[in-house]
Amino acid sequence: MLRVLAVDDEEPALEELLYLLRADPRIRRAEGATSATEALRGIGAALDAGPDDSAAVDVVFLDIHMAGLSGLDVARLLAGFAEPPLIVFVTAHEGFAVQAFDLKAVDYVLKPVRRERLAEAVRRVAELVGERTPHAAPAADQIAVELGGVIRFVAVDDIAYVEAQGDYARLHTGTGSHLVRIPLTTLEERWRARGFVRIHRRHLVALARIDEMRLDAGAMSVRVGDAELAVSRRHARALRDLLMRQTSR
Repeated sequence: MLRVLAVDDEEPALEELLYLLRADPRIRRAEGATSATEALRGIGAALDAGPDDSAAVDVVFLDIHMAGLSGLDVARLLAGFAEPPLIVFVTAHEGFAVQAFDLKAVDYVLKPVRRERLAEAVRRVAELVGERTPHAAPAADQIAVELGGVIRFVAVDDIAYVEAQGDYARLHTGTGSHLVRIPLTTLEERWRARGFVRIHRRHLVALARIDEMRLDAGAMSVRVGDAELAVSRRHARALRDLLMRQTSR
């Protein structure tokens, strides 16, 4: 869960960026600053307090053209800290990309900001923050979901199966479903060690939640609670072998 500071001296642009960031379930907190000076003051205090402080900042989403110090100036100053936050530039100008990446920016997002493009920048940041945290568990016990503007946490063990919906995934539990902005392939890799298996290009299933496997005219399906899910030919043999090994234990 990322802690974010967004910096832009144009308040409408800042509010739009904060709105999009706060809608991303991977972001725990997103605050804003309307000047480079305000941003540096807050980041400096956060760095002095340490990474576990409530004001800590993992990443700064930074405009380039601002009154006074530019976003590039801010990035140069932050580079002097021992453990600075990551930087994502958000700008209407394409011409500064080379300088931005010379300053080790994680990403360079052009305005007007598209939700999908911003989500990709957040994904890159989340991966790098995870690499910075070697003590993090390899597979989280919970996943954050948004419900009516509120972030809640669903236990992975409560998820029976996952359904692909474009770049999103719908998590099905015994009490309902939740849409998250994470591709099915990402969840497949993340939850493989927790017993989730791919049975179809559209479905990922918790092996322990499969109640029944059926063969009908050469087509395979599984029953998971009240849902009957098709198993593609590509995954049928591997799934059958996994179920047989599980039964023989």
